[in-house]
Amino acid sequence: MLAGQPGKVAPSVSPLAAQPVEFAGSFPDPLVALTPSRPEIAMIGRSNCGKSSLINALLGRPGLARISGTPGKTALLNAYRLPDFYLVDLPGYGFSRAGKAARARYRQLITRYLRERLTVAGIVWLLDIRHDPSKDDLEIREILVESGRPVLVALTKADKLTRTAGAARTTRLAAALGLREDQVLVTSSRSLAGVPGLAASIIAEFGGAP
Repeated sequence: MLAGQPGKVAPSVSPLAAQPVEFAGSFPDPLVALTPSRPEIAMIGRSNCGKSSLINALLGRPGLARISGTPGKTALLNAYRLPDFYLVDLPGYGFSRAGKAARARYRQLITRYLRERLTVAGIVWLLDIRHDPSKDDLEIREILVESGRPVLVALTKADKLTRTAGAARTTRLAAALGLREDQVLVTSSRSLAGVPGLAASIIAEFGGAP
């Protein structure tokens, strides 16, 4: 099911930034065993939606997740170990310039991870606030609903729009995805707007065992 955010005032700094974090590795196997076993929070989004930038902003470490101007850079599961859970960066989907075999491989990795991995406590689904949901986005939405995992929806790159335009886009995207507006968090990795609130929501929604 798609989960909402807590109705609390967000702190000014991401609460995850003060926690120790360690890069646990990159893996091609969606069912790889991470040691020690902890709940996992998956970050998923279309290629070039700003996933790596948002991970860096959430964890308060600008160079942790590698950022590239080339969509499709993340081709493996990248796992980051925190005290209570792993943050897992999934490959971006919908990269049209990737070969057919590569696109199929990315989709299979994502699908198997979401459907079969028992340690997933929740999912953060990233969508670029400037664009309407694509065919790939709608297909991923069906997989997310089917998985039964709790999901937070984060709109990225809010700094690219004015506040008025951003509010209008949030309303439009929520309607297109069948969500209430309070189920959608608006963020910017550049200005850090909404990032502390997203971090607090991750802890509140997914902080326990899967």
